[in-house]
Amino acid sequence: MASDLIRTDMVIVGAGPVGLFAVFEAGLLGMSCHLIDNLDKVGGQCAELYPDKPIYDIPALPVCMGQELVDRLMEQIRPFNPVFHLGQQAQRLERVEGRWRLTTSAGTRFESPVVVIAAGAGSFVPRKLPLPEAAAFEGRSLFYAVRRRDAFRGRRILVAGGGDSALDWFLALQPLAQDIALVHRRDQFRAAPDSVAKMRALVERGEARFIQGQITGLLGTDGQLEAVRIRTPSGEILHPCDTLLAFYGLKMELGPLADWGLELEGGQIKVDTEAFETNLPGVFAIGDICTYPGKLKLILSGFHEGALMCQKAFKYCFPDKKLVFRYTTSSSELHKRLGVA
Repeated sequence: MASDLIRTDMVIVGAGPVGLFAVFEAGLLGMSCHLIDNLDKVGGQCAELYPDKPIYDIPALPVCMGQELVDRLMEQIRPFNPVFHLGQQAQRLERVEGRWRLTTSAGTRFESPVVVIAAGAGSFVPRKLPLPEAAAFEGRSLFYAVRRRDAFRGRRILVAGGGDSALDWFLALQPLAQDIALVHRRDQFRAAPDSVAKMRALVERGEARFIQGQITGLLGTDGQLEAVRIRTPSGEILHPCDTLLAFYGLKMELGPLADWGLELEGGQIKVDTEAFETNLPGVFAIGDICTYPGKLKLILSGFHEGALMCQKAFKYCFPDKKLVFRYTTSSSELHKRLGVA
């Protein structure tokens, strides 16, 4: 059921580095922000794809890791009290009485004069199990993410995948499950060595099972799994289970944004270079998802886009106020939030 309407100055779609820095620039001008992200954590690609990868082109930081950059940005925006809505996708955008109303996949509804799309290369969505019958089980006994660990207590779980997400959830759910097994197409993993060692120790002690093979079929009725068919090196087997967690990685796509009436070019959103506004008044796009002549896909460029975007966004939020630009050294809003003179 849809939640109550949340009214705010700015809704930011995407909680990666560019979206986070936009909160800071908006905060300097007194605008409040809510952020939506399809992932269950902030940081976008930096946190999900390369948290330990060094980044060299952030001003004044000769080198920092992806997660470190996210952590520093979160510290920087803390005084402005942004509100995060994670694990949900921005779905529907409509114009209501001169403002934008945005609804997410979780039924959360926002109303604001400004919507900022900072979704990187698009929404991260899970790679689904490539079986025609899979859709009938999704959301009931086949899942691509874990929202509440306790919801899987006492279940007979099969975890599929060989990366960090698969191993992490295998280890986290093992103490709660009635029975748990891991299936992967080979006996080599892309996960952290420590996680792999812990998994193998559980298998050796008989507290869990590892199956080398590929899922070829799902058996059950009315969306409830009863068994999974697996092709192994020694032949096909039926593995009884009532829950399948499939972690095959993520892919990026525009998703519902493609239906918002935005002007697109090559899968990106066209914007002007004055304020990075789209063809929809009050809807902006910054970061990798936007395109314009001379565009560079750099985090640095996204920061610049966010700063200019906020200057125009202010006029939508406070049409009767005069915008007075201040450096951070003299920003009364920042000083008030930080509690300094």
